[in-house]
Amino acid sequence: MKIIFVLLFTLATSIATSHGLDLDHGIDFKIHPLRLKSGSGGHYIKGITCSSWRLGVETHNIIDWKTIPQECEDYVGNYILGEQYREDSKVVIGEAYFYAKSLNLTKDGKNIWVFDIDETSLSNLQYYADHGFGVEPFNATSFNEWVELGKAPALPETKKLYKKLLSFGIKIAFLTGRSESQRDITAKNLKDVGYNKYDKLIVKDAIKYKGKTAVTYKSVERKKLEEEGYRIIGNIGDQWSDILGTNTGKRTFKLPDPLYYIA
Repeated sequence: MKIIFVLLFTLATSIATSHGLDLDHGIDFKIHPLRLKSGSGGHYIKGITCSSWRLGVETHNIIDWKTIPQECEDYVGNYILGEQYREDSKVVIGEAYFYAKSLNLTKDGKNIWVFDIDETSLSNLQYYADHGFGVEPFNATSFNEWVELGKAPALPETKKLYKKLLSFGIKIAFLTGRSESQRDITAKNLKDVGYNKYDKLIVKDAIKYKGKTAVTYKSVERKKLEEEGYRIIGNIGDQWSDILGTNTGKRTFKLPDPLYYIA
């Protein structure tokens, strides 16, 4: 695990260096008290800093945004590559672990924890570093090319939780917005970085869910799990759409992600 963390940190440092970013605790407050000229929907927001914008995003008060504000590219880069992102993730994972540890579970093999994949279990940091940390509009073609490489590293804190849950006898389901055509490469990527044991890898049927939101898709798939007899005791993702809707489970956890928004 230490080796994986070091490799991920080395990758982040390399990316940051190539982008000229300062990694002092993830945020350089002298450089980034940036004021936004535009916000969600392109509206002018007076007196809002990039850190306040990120808070609005993480608390689901700023929604339906397509890209991060241009002025916040360096700020988001500093945050996502720096110590603060890792510390924020540790808090979420720590709470999830202590919650799971506290449960008095029936030992019938029906307790399951739902994990999102992108920016929850696997990191697409390299892709987003090469595309402005969310400043550039999402390009499905280029992102899918990245996915097909199968090189996304595991997020270290999430992997720790994954291993602890398995030791508690809790089964794992991966529920992702990736398509059926990406199932095999996703399974290989998961295995390559250490997610070797799970009961379900649920990918999106593009035809069935055409025009449907991520909230609707994930709600339907979680309901199917429950109809199969599983008890969803935990549900973790980086997007609000991962944990909203119906059949969300006994408790949900939201990891930080200011890079993009999925409705």
